[in-house]
Amino acid sequence: MSKLQWDKSGERFFENGVSKGVLYPMSKVTPGSYTKGVAWNGLSNVSINPSGGEPNPIYADNIKYLNLLGIEEVEGSIEAYTYPDEFADCDGSAQAEQGLFLGQQTRYPFAFCFQTKIGNDLNPELGFKLHIVYGALVGPSERAYETVNESPEPMAFSWDFTTTPVEVSGFKPTAYVVIDSTKADPTNLATLLDELYGKDAGEPTLKTPSEIAAILHVAG
Repeated sequence: MSKLQWDKSGERFFENGVSKGVLYPMSKVTPGSYTKGVAWNGLSNVSINPSGGEPNPIYADNIKYLNLLGIEEVEGSIEAYTYPDEFADCDGSAQAEQGLFLGQQTRYPFAFCFQTKIGNDLNPELGFKLHIVYGALVGPSERAYETVNESPEPMAFSWDFTTTPVEVSGFKPTAYVVIDSTKADPTNLATLLDELYGKDAGEPTLKTPSEIAAILHVAG
């Protein structure tokens, strides 16, 4: 066996950034399915904050008998300087007439995806991770309007979201999927990106985790 080594050249990895956001609103006609994707410009921060999954100790016979783990939930937050028009329904806003928007309306679920960069000490553009969140639902959020001064800043929007997992063949349901471009087959990954982002002959379409697994599958 070889001796362990730390911080070898080319193995000092890091992850940063957030870009290429896509919103997939849930269909009002067919609940559980999503409409075509739209670009989400101005994303500045996406936080994924898992909750639950905590051990619940059980005692018997005067000893710690076992630990039962609770169900893990996926929640988080989105920050952006703008959002697609299609997000209005997800944020509880309805257009009554052209240019007239009503608040406190029904909030519709959605899915979204975004990319983060993967780099190392030799190449800061080594690859990327594609993050996909399913069954997201946002609650009311604060909006602070400030006067323009000598140091003007654009207003940033922020939403907290919770999720509802979707079925995955052969695995437990999940609401969060990550694809690593440095490990996935390049040809299969390109096919998946064409599906998610659209191409000349097709609309941007969200894929389920099982469909993604089938696209990325490499025959042994």
